[in-house]
Amino acid sequence: MPLAFAFLLPVVSGFAALAAPLAAPDRLDLPSAISFALEHNFAIRQARERIREQHGIVSTVSAAGLPNVAGAGSYQQSDVPVVQTATGQPPVFLPAGHSWRMGLTVTQTVYSGGRVRASITGAELVREAAILELKATVNEALLNVRVGFYNVLLAREQVLVQEQNLALLKSQLHTTTARAEAGTTSDFERLRAEVAVANAKVPLIQARNDFRLAVEDLRRVLGFTTNDPESARKVPEFVGNLAVEPVTFDLEKSFVAAWSNRPDLQRLAKLIAAAHAGVKVARAGYLPDLKAKGGYDLRTGNNERFRDSREGFFVGAQSHLEIQGRAVPGRVMQAEAQDAIAQLSESEARLTVEVEVRRAFSALQQATELSAAAQKTVDQAVESARLATARYDVGAATQLDVLRSQVELTTAQTSQLRANHGFNVAIAQLRWATGVGEVGYGR
Repeated sequence: MPLAFAFLLPVVSGFAALAAPLAAPDRLDLPSAISFALEHNFAIRQARERIREQHGIVSTVSAAGLPNVAGAGSYQQSDVPVVQTATGQPPVFLPAGHSWRMGLTVTQTVYSGGRVRASITGAELVREAAILELKATVNEALLNVRVGFYNVLLAREQVLVQEQNLALLKSQLHTTTARAEAGTTSDFERLRAEVAVANAKVPLIQARNDFRLAVEDLRRVLGFTTNDPESARKVPEFVGNLAVEPVTFDLEKSFVAAWSNRPDLQRLAKLIAAAHAGVKVARAGYLPDLKAKGGYDLRTGNNERFRDSREGFFVGAQSHLEIQGRAVPGRVMQAEAQDAIAQLSESEARLTVEVEVRRAFSALQQATELSAAAQKTVDQAVESARLATARYDVGAATQLDVLRSQVELTTAQTSQLRANHGFNVAIAQLRWATGVGEVGYGR
């Protein structure tokens, strides 16, 4: 089943899934992480349950427009005459002794001033809004998954850069030590190389810790829970890289796409329509409602023998009009205020979406420029380090020149990784801001 539709499926045995042990995979790429999050991310699962809740509300409200069938029965023994009443039936005088009564009543709303129809429409619109909320939740949750996965890739690459830097400095220390023992260089040069190696261990330790934290944060947004301590400690092999592929976005088209595609804006439109229906429900309080009813009644006759019971069918009508000076106008005022709040929320959300698109577009422009500049800097730093090493080998440069060029190379490589990470994150954020679903696109 395509991922674009899989997230709309209800969760089966959701409570069992909470405690079900999950095995950590050996390898994890971005599509696999997205597929896993669609099934296990807690925000997505909660949104699914809210849809189920709205289905129940629609079913409950719709019952008001259907015939209502009610049955009632009673038996009693009394030493004094009593008056017996039953829901939907007239009261009956019962003599002393044994008495019983059974009845079946069918009631149907004939007219309610539009209240029933408006209530059903409003509930259906709220249910549709819940589905759109699920789509928005999925997009936001999977954006977090995508960013979390990119954070893991960045942390992993930074560990590799620091390990490479430490290995080169250790190699330089080995060379300097050999030269010092041969008497071709001073002990000061060897001491400086030892200090450089010691200093390089600190950023490596920090990079490894950043990687561990990035993995844990990704596990959180994926919704990965397990009762197996071994699976909880296992770190899979993360497949992917922070590649930079040129893309083109138009700002004006991005605005149009966002206003058309963002599920949160579509959800607010549904809630506005539901608020309109709520106003109709409130105004229906000014009008009477009319119900038709009919049924069958069986009760005690002139004596206590069952075969002498009185029975028969009945039909009738019932009308109700609430006459209160402030109750109905108060409900109407409340509904109209809720309607106005919904419209203001939609206007505020449109402005927020516009700002989000502008920010994402600006971030993408910045990331593109930084990535291109960082690549040139890395090329220059690699060449500088190569020349410094070659000149040092022939005695034309000092060890300080080599160490300085290596530090600059490490800095340039780290900057490039961060720029590439920023580029990929900016792409994901811009697509989210314009309403392009995180599910299904390839990056």
